[in-house]
Amino acid sequence: MEIPKGDIWIFGYGSLMWRPDFPHTDTQPALLKGYHRALCLYSFKHRGTPEVPGLVFGLDRGGSCRGLALKVARKNAASVLGYLHDREMMNSVYLPKWLPVRLPSENVTAYAFIADRRHQQYTGRLDDQDAVKFILQGRGKRGHCLNYLQNTLHHLDELGIADAPLHRLVKLAEKASA
Repeated sequence: MEIPKGDIWIFGYGSLMWRPDFPHTDTQPALLKGYHRALCLYSFKHRGTPEVPGLVFGLDRGGSCRGLALKVARKNAASVLGYLHDREMMNSVYLPKWLPVRLPSENVTAYAFIADRRHQQYTGRLDDQDAVKFILQGRGKRGHCLNYLQNTLHHLDELGIADAPLHRLVKLAEKASA
């Protein structure tokens, strides 16, 4: 993979917004067109197991996604991209791509993780009942699926990013678990 010259940007739309775990010099609101945030991937490790999968976010085709762009200094670019590859690509459920994103004052190219629709862990669009089932059963290396969704929703709300489908699913899952 060729790394662009200069500092790079990483697009976060899920846990990368609230737990990037890599050095960055700036964080800005960002808009990615052509993809939307979706619970469209079974999680076999971080939020579930192969026997009892949970769900995680991917960027799926269509629409747009508001998230955060994190700027990484050129001197850290290779190590951060290596870290992200290890973190996000263990099951190859994503297609990493350099994509145009809109920041408040400029357009930049950012590294983003797109859901691979051909991968066995791609769920397609789930109805609410099935999604809640996977949300409630999902427990993996990084914890419970519902906590992951609650954390993401909390950070989206703090940033003023509306996500009505996620609000609906979290509310349904919390009601079902009560």
